[in-house]
Amino acid sequence: MSSNHVLEINANEYEVDEEGFLKNISDWSREVAEGMAALDGIELEQAHWEVITFLRDYYFKYQIAPAIRVLSREIGKRLGADKGNTRYLNQLFMFGPAKQACRYAGLPKPTGCV
Repeated sequence: MSSNHVLEINANEYEVDEEGFLKNISDWSREVAEGMAALDGIELEQAHWEVITFLRDYYFKYQIAPAIRVLSREIGKRLGADKGNTRYLNQLFMFGPAKQACRYAGLPKPTGCV
């Protein structure tokens, strides 16, 4: 028996898994990310978009969503040590930086996330 989960944003419906990750990566848009964040009580700012953009670039290059250790290290290389640490990322994504940011980026759940 299959259970369908649907996320509705601005009168559009998107199929998601039981944890809210998009089932179809091509459904992603900035509007979808902003809608997901709004449901979590977050307004996405430039700092969030830096991480989301990084995640999407990383995923399309390596075909995998990075776990938090890799995310922190690679963000540090790209955006500087002040942003490449779990403390900074946890401030932006309070429900778990790798998992929550990947969900907003329209990516699959990172490996190693529970």
